Amino acid sequence: MNVVFLGPPGAGKGTQAETLSKQRGMEHISTGEVLRGAVDAGTPVGLRARKYMEKGALVPDEVVVDIVAERIGKNGRCKNFLLDGFPRNLNQAKALDKTLSGLKDRLDVVFYFAVSEETAVSRLTGRWICSGCGSNYHQHYMPPRKPGVCDKCGKALQQRPDDKVETVKERLKVYRKQTADLIDYYEKQGLLMKINADRDVKEVYEEVTKALDSLNRER
Repeated sequence: MNVVFLGPPGAGKGTQAETLSKQRGMEHISTGEVLRGAVDAGTPVGLRARKYMEKGALVPDEVVVDIVAERIGKNGRCKNFLLDGFPRNLNQAKALDKTLSGLKDRLDVVFYFAVSEETAVSRLTGRWICSGCGSNYHQHYMPPRKPGVCDKCGKALQQRPDDKVETVKERLKVYRKQTADLIDYYEKQGLLMKINADRDVKEVYEEVTKALDSLNRER
Protein backbone atom coordinates (compact mmCIF):
# COMPACT_ATOMS: atom_id res chain seq x y z
CA MET A 1 0.00 0.00 0.00
CA ASN A 2 1.49 3.32 -1.12
CA VAL A 3 0.07 6.33 0.72
CA VAL A 4 0.53 10.10 0.74
CA PHE A 5 -0.36 12.31 3.72
CA LEU A 6 -1.12 15.93 2.85
CA GLY A 7 -2.23 18.71 5.14
CA PRO A 8 -1.27 22.16 6.37
CA PRO A 9 1.01 22.79 9.35
CA GLY A 10 -0.82 21.82 12.52
CA ALA A 11 -3.00 19.18 10.87
CA GLY A 12 -1.28 16.38 12.80
CA LYS A 13 -0.22 14.38 9.76
CA GLY A 14 3.25 13.72 11.17
CA THR A 15 1.82 12.21 14.36
CA GLN A 16 -0.55 10.04 12.34
CA ALA A 17 2.23 8.94 10.00
CA GLU A 18 4.50 7.87 12.86
CA THR A 19 1.74 5.85 14.53
CA LEU A 20 0.60 4.22 11.31
CA SER A 21 4.13 3.24 10.28
CA LYS A 22 4.68 1.53 13.64
CA GLN A 23 1.32 -0.23 13.72
CA ARG A 24 1.19 -1.27 10.05
CA GLY A 25 4.87 -1.73 9.25
CA MET A 26 4.83 0.95 6.56
CA GLU A 27 8.00 2.85 5.70
CA HIS A 28 7.50 6.42 6.91
CA ILE A 29 9.20 8.77 4.45
CA SER A 30 9.40 12.33 5.75
CA THR A 31 10.93 14.66 3.17
CA GLY A 32 13.01 16.57 5.71
CA GLU A 33 14.50 13.42 7.23
CA VAL A 34 15.21 11.86 3.82
CA LEU A 35 16.88 15.07 2.70
CA ARG A 36 19.11 15.22 5.78
CA GLY A 37 19.88 11.52 5.46
CA ALA A 38 21.02 11.87 1.85
CA VAL A 39 23.19 14.86 2.75
CA ASP A 40 24.77 13.05 5.72
CA ALA A 41 25.38 9.93 3.62
CA GLY A 42 27.06 11.98 0.92
CA THR A 43 25.05 10.47 -1.93
CA PRO A 44 25.35 12.26 -5.31
CA VAL A 45 21.90 13.82 -4.97
CA GLY A 46 22.60 14.59 -1.30
CA LEU A 47 25.70 16.54 -2.32
CA ARG A 48 23.59 18.51 -4.79
CA ALA A 49 21.15 19.36 -2.02
CA ARG A 50 23.95 20.38 0.36
CA LYS A 51 25.06 23.17 -1.99
CA TYR A 52 21.70 24.88 -1.58
CA MET A 53 21.31 24.15 2.12
CA GLU A 54 24.73 25.61 2.97
CA LYS A 55 23.66 28.86 1.30
CA GLY A 56 20.39 28.87 3.22
CA ALA A 57 18.48 28.54 -0.05
CA LEU A 58 15.49 26.33 -0.77
CA VAL A 59 16.36 22.98 -2.32
CA PRO A 60 14.89 22.95 -5.88
CA ASP A 61 11.97 20.66 -6.70
CA GLU A 62 14.02 18.47 -9.02
CA VAL A 63 16.57 17.74 -6.29
CA VAL A 64 13.90 16.97 -3.67
CA VAL A 65 12.12 14.68 -6.12
CA ASP A 66 15.37 12.85 -6.94
CA ILE A 67 16.06 12.27 -3.24
CA VAL A 68 12.57 10.90 -2.60
CA ALA A 69 12.80 8.75 -5.75
CA GLU A 70 16.15 7.40 -4.55
CA ARG A 71 14.55 6.34 -1.27
CA ILE A 72 11.42 4.83 -2.83
CA GLY A 73 13.38 2.94 -5.47
CA LYS A 74 16.01 1.66 -3.06
CA ASN A 75 17.22 -1.84 -4.02
CA GLY A 76 15.44 -1.53 -7.35
CA ARG A 77 11.92 -1.92 -6.02
CA CYS A 78 9.09 0.09 -4.57
CA LYS A 79 8.27 -0.53 -0.92
CA ASN A 80 5.13 -0.29 1.15
CA PHE A 81 5.52 3.40 1.97
CA LEU A 82 3.86 6.43 3.54
CA LEU A 83 4.95 9.82 2.21
CA ASP A 84 4.56 12.53 4.83
CA GLY A 85 4.18 16.06 3.44
CA PHE A 86 5.32 15.21 -0.08
CA PRO A 87 4.57 16.17 -2.77
CA ARG A 88 4.18 19.86 -1.93
CA ASN A 89 3.16 21.12 -5.36
CA LEU A 90 1.88 19.96 -8.73
CA ASN A 91 5.33 19.60 -10.32
CA GLN A 92 6.44 17.27 -7.52
CA ALA A 93 3.21 15.25 -7.82
CA LYS A 94 3.72 14.66 -11.54
CA ALA A 95 7.36 13.74 -10.98
CA LEU A 96 6.31 11.26 -8.28
CA ASP A 97 3.81 9.64 -10.66
CA LYS A 98 6.55 9.29 -13.26
CA THR A 99 8.92 7.71 -10.73
CA LEU A 100 6.33 5.19 -9.57
CA SER A 101 5.36 4.36 -13.15
CA GLY A 102 9.01 3.56 -13.87
CA LEU A 103 8.91 1.16 -10.92
CA LYS A 104 5.65 -0.32 -12.25
CA ASP A 105 3.78 0.91 -9.22
CA ARG A 106 1.38 3.68 -8.23
CA LEU A 107 -0.22 5.50 -5.32
CA ASP A 108 -3.20 3.83 -3.65
CA VAL A 109 -4.62 6.78 -1.73
CA VAL A 110 -3.88 10.39 -0.79
CA PHE A 111 -5.21 11.48 2.61
CA TYR A 112 -5.79 15.20 2.98
CA PHE A 113 -5.94 16.25 6.63
CA ALA A 114 -8.28 19.23 6.59
CA VAL A 115 -7.98 21.44 9.66
CA SER A 116 -9.47 24.81 10.54
CA GLU A 117 -7.14 27.78 10.89
CA GLU A 118 -8.24 28.18 14.52
CA THR A 119 -7.22 24.61 15.39
CA ALA A 120 -3.95 24.78 13.46
CA VAL A 121 -2.94 28.05 15.11
CA SER A 122 -3.80 26.68 18.56
CA ARG A 123 -1.74 23.54 18.00
CA LEU A 124 1.31 25.28 16.57
CA THR A 125 1.49 28.30 18.85
CA GLY A 126 1.12 26.07 21.92
CA ARG A 127 4.41 24.29 21.25
CA TRP A 128 7.37 25.05 23.53
CA ILE A 129 10.91 23.66 23.70
CA CYS A 130 13.40 23.57 26.57
CA SER A 131 16.33 25.95 26.09
CA GLY A 132 18.54 23.48 27.94
CA CYS A 133 17.83 19.84 27.05
CA GLY A 134 15.53 20.36 24.03
CA SER A 135 12.51 18.55 25.51
CA ASN A 136 9.20 19.37 23.82
CA TYR A 137 6.01 20.56 25.53
CA HIS A 138 2.58 21.84 24.57
CA GLN A 139 0.54 24.19 26.70
CA HIS A 140 -2.68 22.26 26.01
CA TYR A 141 -1.69 18.64 25.31
CA MET A 142 1.57 18.16 27.23
CA PRO A 143 2.13 21.08 29.62
CA PRO A 144 5.09 21.22 32.05
CA ARG A 145 4.36 20.84 35.76
CA LYS A 146 5.48 24.43 36.32
CA PRO A 147 4.58 26.97 33.59
CA GLY A 148 7.58 28.03 31.54
CA VAL A 149 10.00 25.59 33.18
CA CYS A 150 11.28 22.22 31.93
CA ASP A 151 10.30 19.22 34.06
CA LYS A 152 13.57 17.46 33.28
CA CYS A 153 16.32 20.03 33.71
CA GLY A 154 14.62 23.11 35.16
CA LYS A 155 15.69 25.41 32.32
CA ALA A 156 13.35 27.98 30.74
CA LEU A 157 11.02 26.97 27.92
CA GLN A 158 11.00 28.97 24.72
CA GLN A 159 8.89 29.19 21.60
CA ARG A 160 10.32 28.61 18.15
CA PRO A 161 10.26 31.74 15.96
CA ASP A 162 8.14 29.99 13.32
CA ASP A 163 5.50 29.11 15.94
CA LYS A 164 4.52 32.73 16.60
CA VAL A 165 0.88 33.54 15.72
CA GLU A 166 1.69 35.88 12.83
CA THR A 167 4.21 33.45 11.34
CA VAL A 168 1.85 30.49 11.66
CA LYS A 169 -0.95 32.34 9.85
CA GLU A 170 1.42 33.24 7.03
CA ARG A 171 2.59 29.63 6.75
CA LEU A 172 -1.03 28.48 6.47
CA LYS A 173 -1.73 31.09 3.80
CA VAL A 174 1.29 30.00 1.76
CA TYR A 175 0.37 26.34 2.13
CA ARG A 176 -3.17 26.87 0.85
CA LYS A 177 -1.88 28.77 -2.16
CA GLN A 178 0.74 26.15 -3.02
CA THR A 179 -1.50 23.10 -2.68
CA ALA A 180 -4.77 24.19 -4.31
CA ASP A 181 -3.76 22.71 -7.69
CA LEU A 182 -2.27 19.65 -5.99
CA ILE A 183 -5.52 18.79 -4.21
CA ASP A 184 -7.46 19.24 -7.45
CA TYR A 185 -4.97 16.98 -9.25
CA TYR A 186 -5.50 14.08 -6.87
CA GLU A 187 -9.27 14.62 -6.73
CA LYS A 188 -9.45 14.20 -10.51
CA GLN A 189 -7.50 10.95 -10.21
CA GLY A 190 -9.99 9.68 -7.65
CA LEU A 191 -7.21 9.24 -5.08
CA LEU A 192 -8.01 12.02 -2.60
CA MET A 193 -9.72 11.21 0.69
CA LYS A 194 -10.43 14.12 3.02
CA ILE A 195 -10.10 13.61 6.77
CA ASN A 196 -11.49 15.99 9.39
CA ALA A 197 -8.29 16.65 11.36
CA ASP A 198 -9.92 19.00 13.88
CA ARG A 199 -10.84 15.95 15.94
CA ASP A 200 -8.97 13.97 18.57
CA VAL A 201 -5.83 12.12 17.39
CA LYS A 202 -7.39 8.72 18.14
CA GLU A 203 -10.56 9.47 16.16
CA VAL A 204 -8.54 10.59 13.16
CA TYR A 205 -6.34 7.49 13.33
CA GLU A 206 -9.37 5.19 13.46
CA GLU A 207 -10.83 6.79 10.32
CA VAL A 208 -7.55 6.46 8.46
CA THR A 209 -7.07 2.80 9.37
CA LYS A 210 -10.67 1.93 8.47
CA ALA A 211 -10.16 3.52 5.06
CA LEU A 212 -6.92 1.58 4.51
CA ASP A 213 -8.57 -1.68 5.54
CA SER A 214 -11.38 -1.02 3.07
CA LEU A 215 -8.91 -0.30 0.27
CA ASN A 216 -6.97 -3.47 1.07
CA ARG A 217 -10.14 -5.56 0.77
CA GLU A 218 -10.84 -4.04 -2.65
CA ARG A 219 -7.36 -4.80 -4.03
